[in-house]
Amino acid sequence: MTGVSPASIERLTGIRTRRWAAEQEASSDMAIAAGRRALDAAGCSPSSIDAIILSTTSPDMAFPSTACAVQRGLGCRQVGAFDVSASCSGFLYGLSMAQVMIQSSHVRTCLVIASEVKSRSLDHQDEATTLLFGDGAGAVIVRGEEDHSPERRGILGVKLYADGAHHGLIRVPGGGSRLPLSSDMLKTGGHTLRMRGAPLFRLAVRRVERAVMDILKEFGVCQEDVKQVVLHQANGRILSQIAGRLGVGPDRLASVIEQYGNTSSASLPIALDDAVRNGKISPGDLVLLGSFGGGLTWATSLVRW
Repeated sequence: MTGVSPASIERLTGIRTRRWAAEQEASSDMAIAAGRRALDAAGCSPSSIDAIILSTTSPDMAFPSTACAVQRGLGCRQVGAFDVSASCSGFLYGLSMAQVMIQSSHVRTCLVIASEVKSRSLDHQDEATTLLFGDGAGAVIVRGEEDHSPERRGILGVKLYADGAHHGLIRVPGGGSRLPLSSDMLKTGGHTLRMRGAPLFRLAVRRVERAVMDILKEFGVCQEDVKQVVLHQANGRILSQIAGRLGVGPDRLASVIEQYGNTSSASLPIALDDAVRNGKISPGDLVLLGSFGGGLTWATSLVRW
């Protein structure tokens, strides 16, 4: 579409393949599939879910929430279901909400999903975005259980950040209440994703590095104690740069960018699922999660699997 060769795309981004949703598929369809896989992996039934939190910046429609379509599709009880919009950081924002809801005894079992159909908002002539983004979904079950093990397992902490001063670095300008859709907007591409990649990625690397060091310090953890680092899969170069700054070798860095491209907020749970299913993460392992995206938003989490 852009005239850039596959070899050049791989050299620039680290991406070899990616997936785009079929014409009849929407974010809820992929979220339902990911939710079913998570339920199966956790040995849970849909009836055991007490809340559904869905991260997406590509909802089925403006409203009602895509999470409600997922609740219906999975056959869950009439539990709370809502969407979260925090760009590529949305999965960790949703994970934080699940943690708080469980700790407050509001719910016991929460389904957290990230599902994105970014291909629908791309300008196919814009190399800055068209080369990067794919579609996908990932999900986890978060459950409150008593833990009698010597080292407490589960979510140790989640830290969320935002800096609206950099709001314009990545966005879809049109289609909202500020710039409603119009024929002129469609002609000028105002409904498509726009990104200033270089300044966005420079900020992301610095902010994620600082946030990772802060959460490790807060919990008294050395980076050598972390078995696997799972970051937002934005770009192969970005992953390598952050890992290098943190002193994390390829064996401890979860990477699926080559297979799936940048799937926005879904990229972190997809990479996490891949690491677990391939035996890179085992019970008791310390896992560090990190993400960054539009807003500007970024987040980190420390989990003992």
